[in-house]
Amino acid sequence: MNAIDPNLLATSGTAVPLSRAARLRQMLLSNELEFIMEAHNGLSARIVREAGFKGIWASGLAISAQFGVRDNNEASWTQVVDNLEFMADASDLPILLDGDTGYGNFNNVRRLVRKLEQRGIAGVCIEDKIFPKTNSFIGGEQQPLADIDEFCGKIKAGKDSQADDNFSIVARVEALIAGWGMEEALRRAEAYRQAGADAILIHSKLSKADEIVTFAREWGNRAPLVIVPTKYYSTPTDVFRKAGISLIIWANHLIRVAASGMQAVAKDIYENQTLVNVEDRIATVNEIFRLQDADEYSAAEKIYLTGGQAPGSAVVLAAGRGKGLEALTEDKPKVMLPVAGKPLLRWLVDGFKNQGINDITVVGGYKAEAIDAAGINLVRNDRYAETGELASLAAAADTLQNDTVIAYGDLLFRSYILRDLVDTDAPFSVVIDSSESAPSNQSVRDFAWCSASDDRDLFGQKVLLKKISDDVPAGDAPHGRWIGLMNVRGEGRARLQKLLGELRQRPDFDKLDLPDLLNALVAAGEQVEVKYVHGHWRGVNDLDDFRRAGDFAHGQSPFSVGGSDGEAAQ
Repeated sequence: MNAIDPNLLATSGTAVPLSRAARLRQMLLSNELEFIMEAHNGLSARIVREAGFKGIWASGLAISAQFGVRDNNEASWTQVVDNLEFMADASDLPILLDGDTGYGNFNNVRRLVRKLEQRGIAGVCIEDKIFPKTNSFIGGEQQPLADIDEFCGKIKAGKDSQADDNFSIVARVEALIAGWGMEEALRRAEAYRQAGADAILIHSKLSKADEIVTFAREWGNRAPLVIVPTKYYSTPTDVFRKAGISLIIWANHLIRVAASGMQAVAKDIYENQTLVNVEDRIATVNEIFRLQDADEYSAAEKIYLTGGQAPGSAVVLAAGRGKGLEALTEDKPKVMLPVAGKPLLRWLVDGFKNQGINDITVVGGYKAEAIDAAGINLVRNDRYAETGELASLAAAADTLQNDTVIAYGDLLFRSYILRDLVDTDAPFSVVIDSSESAPSNQSVRDFAWCSASDDRDLFGQKVLLKKISDDVPAGDAPHGRWIGLMNVRGEGRARLQKLLGELRQRPDFDKLDLPDLLNALVAAGEQVEVKYVHGHWRGVNDLDDFRRAGDFAHGQSPFSVGGSDGEAAQ
């Protein structure tokens, strides 16, 4: 056997990775003892790769078992090949298929080899028994062997059909299993080698490795030798090294441990009718997501979904108890107060989700443990009692990876308000209600002065925020009120995070609120675009607001966050 040409590693002076078939061939020809591990689907293939193995054995027994059928060719070869495609996609390791008898005669082997190469499979092992086969450990001595010449024809047909010179055909000798003796095993192995087999797999059902070691000694390294020590598992691995074995296949252990694990967990849950006994002993759901490569999909969303923009995110500031609401918030934060049958926060979260914003971070503080965390990421501002809104935002700053809506947690609004806000291309934008130019109660705050007033007859004009303040100087009427919604888009995220970092250096940072951030953005020369509305929202700042919030929520349609609020309408 010739070693792999090292020039395969370079093309025009540029290093290129070896193909899967070349890597399997390299393992077969290695001077070191190599190992491959059984896998039977995409998940197990990825686990084999992460464990550190250099190759995969696609076990016929294991693949049949995961289909729930017998290892008697009850799963068709096309079903096996389809399953292999998932395994190849899940792992870049070379895969050697346990191809049973080749699923038929020489013609079936030719077609099998072509289909395997199309799916990036590195090689196939075929055994010299009669189709349909039976597992070697089930009455092996009673199983007839194939005619030598007929089996050699299969090997030749497979080799003549392969497009990649490195695709390997391993000939599996069953003479020892069938009780035909050592001489017959050696005779068959030599015939298969001369027919073009790239390696010989010698199989034994004894609990000791005597037959294997004897065969290896008599074989004398005429071709790479592969073994499957399922029965003689207690033999020290150094015995195989000294015997000159090329490749060891750990053939069925992942399917066996999967079966025993599922049996134990199913029995425990059935008998005890609870998950508490098993949850800490099994993989977490997040671990399954990781093995499925869920993070890659999230990264791809940012590139390909919604015209190159990632799905939006939201940060909801919900750390406060609620001034003036203490009688209602003894055991819960303000955002968990029930409004028309569900918590205030849930109205807000549902509104985001209706606009396709599913990555929602809620910053809790007071009674954060009482916040319903379903469908959200909950972070905490543990210093909520002595800090302001910017400290809560800073607690979630690392989540600003996508276009992000920043919102107070006590808002109800019609769905169009959020839709129009996230549709803007501006790096920074805010929602200003032009219908409240003067205070209607003591809780009204965040008055906004803009570059132009709200002209209801002129659409499409670009209006910029100039400042936000609680104080209204005499003769300087504001243009409206900021409702507590802002959007940060594109490059604005990095600029906002940078400014937030600078503000954190101020000695008064703990007392700063979101209006201070907006004013700092304007002072830094950023253009903060204004989206005017005329009512159609409600904040819950006191008991009167809370009572009116129920009427607002009851007026909603099933597909919006807000309905008629009794205030000025468009």
